[in-house]
Amino acid sequence: MANRDIVSTLYDQMRLPVIVAPMFLISGPDLTIAAAKAGIIGCFPAPNARTIDVLKEWLDKIESELKDTAYEGMWAMNMIVHKSYDRFEAELALVERYKPKFVVTALGSPKRVLDRVHAFGGKVFADVINAEQAKKAVEAGVDGLILVCSGAGGHTGKYTAFAFVEEVRRFYDGPIIVGGAIQSAKSIAALLALGADFAYMGTRFISCPESLVSDEYRSMLVDSTMSDIVTSDVVSGVMANWLKASLEKSGFDLKSSKGSTEIDFSDIHGEGKAWKDTWGAGHGVSATECVESVADVVDSLADEMKSLKPTLNDKLATWPKA
Repeated sequence: MANRDIVSTLYDQMRLPVIVAPMFLISGPDLTIAAAKAGIIGCFPAPNARTIDVLKEWLDKIESELKDTAYEGMWAMNMIVHKSYDRFEAELALVERYKPKFVVTALGSPKRVLDRVHAFGGKVFADVINAEQAKKAVEAGVDGLILVCSGAGGHTGKYTAFAFVEEVRRFYDGPIIVGGAIQSAKSIAALLALGADFAYMGTRFISCPESLVSDEYRSMLVDSTMSDIVTSDVVSGVMANWLKASLEKSGFDLKSSKGSTEIDFSDIHGEGKAWKDTWGAGHGVSATECVESVADVVDSLADEMKSLKPTLNDKLATWPKA
């Protein structure tokens, strides 16, 4: 059996079973800190820091803001482990220095970080988009899985959470985080009912003033609905969900069903990178109706969760009928 102690430990600390997903060019130290202080887990992608020196400044800020508080340790760092990513070793050295409790791996095998993170007592969660990847991650020795399902903003999966969670639960009883169009307390409750432990929410937090995005991006989110999301690999070579208006503005051919872009995460902030001027969002974009702080979003989710309980209890009490 997998070790589930981390789930009960986090449940004791968290206001809601929610983790702010690490979003490329969106999540930074302010969003991460605000999430932790609101009672959920904040996470940011290390590549969002333009240089290793900037990344160190971010880690210093997170550590100083949360150290010796009730929120200490309620954050995670996301690492690209794809072989093309040229900052991997430098970032891992900082992980060993700052010792985050959680490291999230994406776009490659978690094996590259497991031994070195486990050496200081950290936990590794691996992004996976299918059962095959999930099995390989479990066999490698990860401490938890993040199931990226259809509807997720940015790099996305193709399976619905309803099928994916149950498929993975057939062979894995450890901690599971699920992302993909999670926009409300109803979504969170549904995931818990499926057997997941945490919700991975991204799009709902993009427009928050604590994120790194422009006001134009925030306005586009507020004005968008699910029909304004396009799934394509033309930007990075990996299937992802994008705001259609953003792709059109950047000159992408939306009629192309298959992009020719090769996966290449070297020089990730280079001028030639197509994703610098394109904006991602998930199928739950309609929940972004205005610009509000991280604390306000979490308050709203908590209030909705409270009001949801009686309704759910009544509905469940109706079934099954004799």
